[in-house]
Order: sequence, then structure tokens, then C-alpha cells
Amino acid sequence: MHRIAVVPGSFDPVTLGHLDVIGRAAGLFDELHVLVVHNPGKSALLPITQRVSLLEEAIAEAELPGNIVVASWSVGLLVDYCQEVGASVLVKGIRSQVDVAYETPMAIVNRNLASVETIFLLPDPAHAHVSSSLVRQVASLGGDIAPYVPSNVARYLQQVRV
Repeated sequence: MHRIAVVPGSFDPVTLGHLDVIGRAAGLFDELHVLVVHNPGKSALLPITQRVSLLEEAIAEAELPGNIVVASWSVGLLVDYCQEVGASVLVKGIRSQVDVAYETPMAIVNRNLASVETIFLLPDPAHAHVSSSLVRQVASLGGDIAPYVPSNVARYLQQVRV
């Protein structure tokens, strides 16, 4: 049985916490799709194509193990993508009880809609306080984001002067 999972997120930008969850999830499944999704509730800093490129480069530079596919999805339900690629599991990184409260109803709906289960992974404690929105805020005010993001992301955001 070929086990396929999807790690969805806006990845705007990808953080070291994201890479931690992706790397550990890749070890649990035969194939892992890291899916950059459009979140209509958020105002994106980077276009989806740039987020995909930064993710691919960060995963390659980190030499994450496993069969990892980076893709994007902006039309339809997340479970539609899961069914399209044969994934039966979503993997979500959760940092706090707030994330659990937000993700739990979606996990139940995804299971009801398409029998797609959700697995929650806790981040490494070193990254548990970091979010993409925090990184965007620090970067926009000229702060050092290098401790929170892969080096390619830090370089890119410094070049575009977010």
C-alpha cells in the first residue's frame, strides 16, 4: 500500500517550523505533497508561484528525506486535491491550543466530506512560537528574520525589501 499525505499551508513565507513538520511527515509516508494553497481569509505577501519556488529550494537545501512533491492549489476544496493525488491523510503542524481549536472543525469536515484523516504534528519547541505572519511583520519593520526562515527565504525577502 502506497501511503500518500498532504501538508497544506499558505507558506507565506515558509518558516523553519514548516520545514521541521515537512521533514518529519516525509518520514511517515511514501509520498508527501506539500501544497501551497490560497487562503481567501489572508492577504498574501508573495504570489503562489514564488512561494512554491521558495519551498522547493528550501526543501532541497535542507536535504529533507523522502519523496516530497511541492504543488499549489487555488480552486476547490483541499479534499478534492487529496482525492486527485490519492492522499488519505492531511498533516497539519500545530503550535498551540489556538491552532487545535481552529484546525479541529476542518479536520472533522474533511473526514466527513472525503474520508481524509488529519494528523497533527507538534513542531520542534525551538520553532513553536514562529508563524509566517510574525515573520512578515518582523521583515516589514526591518528586523532580522534569519533565525526563523530558511536561508533562501531570508535572502529573497531581504532582496525584495518586504
